[in-house]
Amino acid sequence: MQQMSKGANIDLSSLTAATGPLTVALSWIDPSGEGEADVSVLLAGSDGKVGSDGDFVFYNQPTTADESVRLLGKSPTATGSEDRILVDLGALRPDVQRVVIAASRYAGATFGALDELCLTISDSTGAELLAFPIKEADRETAFIFGELYRRDDSWKFRAVGQGYASGLAGLAADFGISVDDSEEEQPEPAPAQPAEPPPTDGPDAIADHAAPEVSPTGGKRPQRVRTAKKKVTAPKAAKVSLAEHPSWQHARLFPVTGLRNDQEREARATATLLAVMAQVPEFGRRLTARFNAPAGTIQTFAEASFKHGDGKVRPDGVVRVARAGRIWTALIETKTGGNPLKADQVEAYLQVAARHGYETVITLSNDLALSNEHPLQVDKRLLRKVALRHLSWAEVAHEADMLCHHDGVANPVHAWLLSELLHYLRQDNAGCQGFRDMGAAWVPVRNAITAGTLRLGDRRAMQVAESWEKLIRQLCLRLSGQTGLTIAPVLRKRRDGDASVRRLQTVTSLVETGRMSAEIRIPNAGGPVLLEADLRTGQIETTVEIPAAARARSLTRVQWLLRQLDQAPPELRIEALTAGHNTGPCDLLKNLIAEPGLLVPDDGGQITSFRLTLASSMGTKRGIEETGFVRSIDLAMDRFYQEILLVLKPDTTQ
Repeated sequence: MQQMSKGANIDLSSLTAATGPLTVALSWIDPSGEGEADVSVLLAGSDGKVGSDGDFVFYNQPTTADESVRLLGKSPTATGSEDRILVDLGALRPDVQRVVIAASRYAGATFGALDELCLTISDSTGAELLAFPIKEADRETAFIFGELYRRDDSWKFRAVGQGYASGLAGLAADFGISVDDSEEEQPEPAPAQPAEPPPTDGPDAIADHAAPEVSPTGGKRPQRVRTAKKKVTAPKAAKVSLAEHPSWQHARLFPVTGLRNDQEREARATATLLAVMAQVPEFGRRLTARFNAPAGTIQTFAEASFKHGDGKVRPDGVVRVARAGRIWTALIETKTGGNPLKADQVEAYLQVAARHGYETVITLSNDLALSNEHPLQVDKRLLRKVALRHLSWAEVAHEADMLCHHDGVANPVHAWLLSELLHYLRQDNAGCQGFRDMGAAWVPVRNAITAGTLRLGDRRAMQVAESWEKLIRQLCLRLSGQTGLTIAPVLRKRRDGDASVRRLQTVTSLVETGRMSAEIRIPNAGGPVLLEADLRTGQIETTVEIPAAARARSLTRVQWLLRQLDQAPPELRIEALTAGHNTGPCDLLKNLIAEPGLLVPDDGGQITSFRLTLASSMGTKRGIEETGFVRSIDLAMDRFYQEILLVLKPDTTQ
């Protein structure tokens, strides 16, 4: 992979012979847990300006009309957040000379507050071609990471690294776009056609329905960028049931009844997913774009048979995408439940794909890949012509959730299809619930912690640390899909971006304290949520620290908090903190309701923040059963989010 420095440029054809779309990824670590960045792409002509408002791709207009550029959305990673963009250079209009990759922050946040800012570009096989780490970000609120530009008959990349203190408006103005920073009140959507929800985190609203501005050259240029068209999401409120008895179950499009073995589960799960991908264009394109497929007509097939050696092989599915006379093809290998992928099976599909000129083999299972490396080890020689990519059922559910309940689709029937798919994926018998097993090392490590015999260097402890990372990443994916927010892990130190260092820290914590912990950024939560699992006491603790209200006395600050928590669990632990102190008066909510003064510091110090902690029992088994560790983590975070975070409101008097 080519490492780029600021100002450098390189011909992309010198890095890869692969054709097809590129994936541009912007990544960062948010050590504060207080905010994200929003990616945007500008398509500029030879004059350095955009040709129309359709050439500005941003969070409310995530694709160009010809789908040559598409935002794939933010995803939590093991190290922070990643925002990906699909760029099909071959599909761009001839007048587009530059594809500018930028991002902006909001509410006064700067790029200097983010760690490990980096742009990477991958080719259509998934191979990373180049990386441009940005080390000079400071007070900029908008940033141009780099640009793809035409040079004769080829495309080159330039590492720009230019910041704007004037934010998105200043950046856009350089390309002939006028951004209205004022917020406009939007009309209520009709019940049958719910509008796409406004962004919960992002730059100020960009105005709607603006008149075009005439440029000095006589052409029309947009004065303001229009927001995206309204889309349909699945209704949040369930319809009134006409069932005569609670035992009556609604008929489902994709039932889980009658599944008797793993083979039947895999066949039905594959057919269900592929059918919805073909029928819901937005969903199919989101998934295929992950693997650098072009934006085109999608057709899917189940259990196609191919000759291989003296016999035949039958992948679980085939996906084909047609665009401009070219067909992109991927073979699909599916596993459900805890069934592992098999190297010999996948290698056979790679050989078949190479022989037929297919681009990709995609494996789909409940395992999560924490990096660009595939979770299965195969013969590297087979990857010279065919890409091997992996997808988790948790990532499938995340994309369906975002489209079904937040981003919306164009057709109400398609929203219903996505809701049916989600219902299927969440059924226990379907075997598609994502990462649900801490692995064979879990019980021995837990027992070693109880006995005090766990030591550094224990390979089983490192396996548990890796499983913990997968569990946290899946937790962030699930919560993001449910809330529509960008929820991601928070890393406090630069070295935390190194997987081996990060896992060694988890192992060290297990050896010394018997605890595993993770910080999770949830927008509007007041601060990062600390999730800790104590294997010695069998407790899970979820903690958040929130600013105190601006009141004259500490007692009224306590009362302000207690009024919001009147329905919270009585065992909630509340600690009052003053400036410069990490500890303070602490008691349970049930005691504070009767006597709020228990939280007032004896030294008369002013309370600046409150630390709220909710403890729950930790499951001991490795899997998803009622006494399982994975389920107990999910339940603890869900309870904390629903009963604590959602009821807390920021102080509006400040």
